[in-house]
Amino acid sequence: MFKLKIFCFGYLTIPFICICFHLTINSKYETQFLNIVKIMLTKICSVDLKSGILCPKCEEKVKSGEVSELDLKVAKILLELENRYQALQTVYFHKALEFKDTLVILVNKGDVHKILSYGGKILREISEKVGKKRVRILAYNDEPRRFLEDLFAPASILTINKIWLPDGSEETKVVIPRRDAKKLPENINVLKEFAKNIMGMTLRVEFEGARSRQII
Repeated sequence: MFKLKIFCFGYLTIPFICICFHLTINSKYETQFLNIVKIMLTKICSVDLKSGILCPKCEEKVKSGEVSELDLKVAKILLELENRYQALQTVYFHKALEFKDTLVILVNKGDVHKILSYGGKILREISEKVGKKRVRILAYNDEPRRFLEDLFAPASILTINKIWLPDGSEETKVVIPRRDAKKLPENINVLKEFAKNIMGMTLRVEFEGARSRQII
C-alpha cells in the first residue's frame, strides 16, 4: 500500500479549519498515480533516497538482500539526474549489477529508450559517478530468450537450447554466428556472469561458422 498524506483547508463551523487525513491508494493504481506526479519509480521510497535515512520497510528490503547497496547508490543517482533529464521521472528502476568495469541497470522494458534518448549523456554521467567504464541498460524481463537477445545485442543469436548434464544440473546453450563475434557488447565471461546473476542461467556459448564451431 502507498499512503499519501493530504492537507485540505475548508470552511466548517469555524473558517479555515485544517483537516488532515490519509488517502490510501490500492497498489493496483500506485504506479499509475506515481506516473502522474512524475516521480522515478523504484523499490526504495524516493524520500528515503533523498534523505539517506531508510524507513523500516526499505531497511528490511536491504537486510533481506532484496535491495543491495549498489541498488541504493544507482537509484539515488537516477533520482538526482531526473531534474535535468525529465524522461527519468517515469522510469522504473529494478536493480543494478556490476562485474569488473561494467555496470548493468535493469529497468522496465518500455523505459530503456527513455534513458538512451539523450544520446548517451545519462550513461556518461552514471559512469562518472559510479566509476565504471561501461554502463548498460537492459530491460527487466523474465523471458529467457528475450533477455539473452538483449544481453548479446547487437550480435544476433541463432539458437538457444537447454542442456542437461549427468550431475543433474543444466546449462543454456547459446549459438552465435561467427561473423557476429566482433559485435558482442562485452567479453563472453562478462556476459555469462550477468546471465548467472540476473537470471540464474549457466551459459555455454558457441560460435558457428561455415566449417567449425567454437565452444566457450
